[in-house]
Amino acid sequence: MATVLTTTYDSTTDTNALTITLASLATSATLITGRQSTVVSNATNKYVDVILSGQVTVGTTPTTAKTIAVYVFAPLKIASSTASYPIATTTQLGVSDAAATFEIDQLNSLRLAGSMGNIATSDRAYSLEPVSIASLFGGVMPITWGIYVAHNTGVNLNSTAGNHWFHYTGITYTNT
Repeated sequence: MATVLTTTYDSTTDTNALTITLASLATSATLITGRQSTVVSNATNKYVDVILSGQVTVGTTPTTAKTIAVYVFAPLKIASSTASYPIATTTQLGVSDAAATFEIDQLNSLRLAGSMGNIATSDRAYSLEPVSIASLFGGVMPITWGIYVAHNTGVNLNSTAGNHWFHYTGITYTNT
């Protein structure tokens, strides 16, 4: 009898919140100054993929036709159970929600998950449509991963924390 694999989601009622503090995040003309999320471990769940989505709200009187960029990062190596992440200026990204500033060419070590263009309307929310994390890494899910968000809208992002969020859903396969 043939084995049939069925897609299984870690939850069909609640997605998993990703921790990242975006309230009042300053604008960055070249997208090199932004914020990284807390890293998510895949060591226990062993998801074959994760679907990431989110929402970012601009601040008051943004400049039109600018960008909110969302990048994904993964460890470059793991030694003695410690992951080494891409370098931001002279300090590597860590495992916690924190500010990060890159040199322009260092962004090449991250994967662009998506970008959102904006208009000049104040306090408008923009959505990152669902994206596969595994697809950004050649179809293989990293052992740990996180996101980096930057924008060049000309003003700080909206100051209300609840107006920004990123969530993910883990995917596995089961035999049926």
